[in-house]
Amino acid sequence: MSVCEHYVKKILDARVYDVACQTRLHEAKTLSDKLQNRILLKREDEQAIFSFKCRGAFNRLYKLTRNQKVSGVIAASAGNHAQGVALAAGQLGLSAIIVMPVTTPQIKVDAVVALGAEIVLHGDDFNAAFLHATDLGQEKGFPFIHPFDDPDTIAGQGTVGIEICQQHPDDLDYVFLPIGGGGLAAGVSAYMKYLKPDTRIIGVEPVDAACMHAALKAGRPVELDQVGLFADGVAVRRAGDETFRICSETLDDVVLVSVDEMSTAIKDIFNETRTLTEPAGALAVAGIKKYIQDNDLRGKSFVAINSGANINFDRLRHVAERAEIGDSRESLFAVTLPEIPGSFRAFCHTLGRRSVTEFNYRFHPDRDAEVFVGIELRDGDTERKSIQKDLSAHGYSFLDMTDNDTAKLHIRHMIGGRTDFSSDKVTQERLFRFRFPERPGALMDFLNSMDPEWNITLFHYRNHGAAYGRVLVGMQIPETSESRLTDFLEQLGFFYDEESQNDAYSRFLR
Repeated sequence: MSVCEHYVKKILDARVYDVACQTRLHEAKTLSDKLQNRILLKREDEQAIFSFKCRGAFNRLYKLTRNQKVSGVIAASAGNHAQGVALAAGQLGLSAIIVMPVTTPQIKVDAVVALGAEIVLHGDDFNAAFLHATDLGQEKGFPFIHPFDDPDTIAGQGTVGIEICQQHPDDLDYVFLPIGGGGLAAGVSAYMKYLKPDTRIIGVEPVDAACMHAALKAGRPVELDQVGLFADGVAVRRAGDETFRICSETLDDVVLVSVDEMSTAIKDIFNETRTLTEPAGALAVAGIKKYIQDNDLRGKSFVAINSGANINFDRLRHVAERAEIGDSRESLFAVTLPEIPGSFRAFCHTLGRRSVTEFNYRFHPDRDAEVFVGIELRDGDTERKSIQKDLSAHGYSFLDMTDNDTAKLHIRHMIGGRTDFSSDKVTQERLFRFRFPERPGALMDFLNSMDPEWNITLFHYRNHGAAYGRVLVGMQIPETSESRLTDFLEQLGFFYDEESQNDAYSRFLR
């Protein structure tokens, strides 16, 4: 029996509609016209918990209670799986304990509590919560409900595939699936490949959290060193063993997308439906847009699974900032202007009728001006290249920072502050980008672990409504402290990148 045939039987036997509903297959007319292909959105954001996760959670718990006597269950999650397990347990009359990281936003904690589950806050990330949950489950005798790597969970998620085939009985060219650990992708792809073998099934992952892509490349599940947290719903370091086994046979391709591309997809879906999806929920649309552009497709039919809409309101500012760049509607440049009257007017004359969206500058009497400028694009990357050509033709020294994350996240908000490295007061500055857990005391832990001889010369932090804050730190570190710096970075346990050689830093902050 093939893997698809085995799972089709399990999916057809799945029990989900005690808590789930059949969601719409929404025709996205505006997006279809824009992309010159027929785009359909499978609206899993319409579930009671605003995510497909209730399907797999209920089927897993229902099958569990049919096979053994269970009084309660335990799970680890920072979001949608937690709500799915809490909802399913309440429906079946079971106790539920959900271990969530301390960094979990309060809105998600409150949502799980409202569904009747007991919350245990532990650790800064999912891995710490997961380990504590497994220990706690053994102590209490509660079975652990894995978020994706279980056949009954996979089968429950696969019911989305049943609905797609019922709602679109005609030929279908492509189905795009978001991938975290792979439960949804495995279930839907197994069903779709059995019933519609000519339909191409494409997975989509963030470029900085591509555990299934890495597994398929290696031929086995591998653990990523770090994962990006913008799409926290799919921020998984390692694909499941069972989900990988299925996806290795059923997926035709995996597309990787950036933060900017996900942000633009959130905006596209909002313009189409007037609903706000979470970054993971917009992955499939982001993947479709990239795939169509890369393959120059026209007149094809696509289904994108909008997997969830549990987004924190505080994150919308960051999403809006990145959406314009992701949709090739804005480019960012560092441009050197002569410090003389009329230079800004001459610069704008070079830009012609293009609109300046941002202009950051501070006067300095002894050198040319370095300005940070945003420019609206009407013709995407074609116009971006045209701007580069115009600037070169007029003799400007410039740096295109459109793809520079440090510039977009931090430096654009810090223009105006410089350090004079010719003075004896500031020397040997090193610049680092850190990812701090959003919990009380995280900054103090960082400061206390620093060598007392080091001096902080620069600091920028901005809350993005996520579990982790992004911090840019400059430190004066003597050359004799190199080994102590290495020990400090390793023992700190926070994700970091050194940015001392970043061109945006050199132009604006040195």
